[in-house]
Amino acid sequence: MSTARRKNVNKVTTHVLQAMKEQGEKISMLTAYDFSLAKIVDDAGIDVILVGDSASNVMAGHDTTLPITLDQMIYHASSVMRAIKRALVVVDLPFGSYQGNSKEALSSSIRIMKESGAHAVKLEGGLEVKESIIRILSAGVPVMGHLGLTPQSINKFGTYTVRATEDDEAKKLMEDALLLEELGCFSIVLEKIPAALAKQVSSQLKIPVIGIGAGKYVDGQVLVLHDMLGINQGFSPRFLRRYLNLYDDIKGAISNYAKDVKKKDFPNESEQY
Repeated sequence: MSTARRKNVNKVTTHVLQAMKEQGEKISMLTAYDFSLAKIVDDAGIDVILVGDSASNVMAGHDTTLPITLDQMIYHASSVMRAIKRALVVVDLPFGSYQGNSKEALSSSIRIMKESGAHAVKLEGGLEVKESIIRILSAGVPVMGHLGLTPQSINKFGTYTVRATEDDEAKKLMEDALLLEELGCFSIVLEKIPAALAKQVSSQLKIPVIGIGAGKYVDGQVLVLHDMLGINQGFSPRFLRRYLNLYDDIKGAISNYAKDVKKKDFPNESEQY
């Protein structure tokens, strides 16, 4: 499949992503949590939409990803699925829905797939979630892994700083990445790790490696939509490029609307029946 054909492909699948890696085409990935923005993201040609547990932060206002529930993730995923035509949709398994209990992990994944219609699930961790991954994959549910900075483990790490800067942690990350590939994950997200390590992982793995704060040598990139559009102003890590400043634009539009209402300029004669 040529690059030109992939850009016009009717539906992105895990097979398409694998072909992109093999032929050196970068994979674009963004989050979405609702129908309206998901439709824009999909129409723009993004390859993968992540219904991330970051909805806990950007949609619900929590400080961490931990509070969001499986029911809430299914709600967001269902909203996104009604909007998309082309993108592959991956849904985060929320904290507490898969760790330490492989049967619950399978049950959670099946609920997401059946109730939302999504295409795959994502979960954080390596060796420690091996049994959950095996059980999910046994049901035919595609799994995307997530290594490096794993936000659901924030209380363990105590900080959102760069991970795997020391040799021991870097070695474990590589071992976990190889394990996830061996188990059958179709892709892995690497978050906030040194670019040199991410390059090494991507070069050794046959499956696509998607980075966020992991440098340019991986197979694709993912950002949180509200961050890159400048809607969320309270988060400014080095890896974030803001493509718009919608916070100020939207605030200005709302302010102008309020002023027009106050001064009786809205609605005018042509805006009424």
